[in-house]
Amino acid sequence: MLLRELAVTSPAFADGGHIPAKYTCDGDNINPPLDIRGIPEGTKSLVLLVDDPDAPMGTWDHWVVWNIPPEGKIGEDSVPGTEGMNDFRKHSYGGPCPPSGIHRYFFKVYALDTKLDLAPSSRKKDIERAMKGHIIAEGQLVGLYSRR
Repeated sequence: MLLRELAVTSPAFADGGHIPAKYTCDGDNINPPLDIRGIPEGTKSLVLLVDDPDAPMGTWDHWVVWNIPPEGKIGEDSVPGTEGMNDFRKHSYGGPCPPSGIHRYFFKVYALDTKLDLAPSSRKKDIERAMKGHIIAEGQLVGLYSRR
């Protein structure tokens, strides 16, 4: 099956642009708003994974959310679906907070042909395993951030 591409954008920052401090540990530490276009018919839920592959100890998971209604919008400072465990050991959004340099933050969205039946203690690897064979479209938005 050929995967469709989702267009993931934010009114807060452009793809490859700098994430405003408001959405980081230096600001309000709330999630930025996201718009998702191109959601295929038959989509039952969305998954959002936010990670930083530039973290010193390997990829750092900032937000893990599944069973998001396929409505095409994730509001600022929202809980759009079931939140799993991030690498801050919290069930919430953890904004960019790099120890040094500029880091890339990937906001990855997946459209699924099902809802996921997972425990809230689930981590990114659990969601990735459960999504296998159910992804019908995907897309991402990349933001940059460095501490002052």
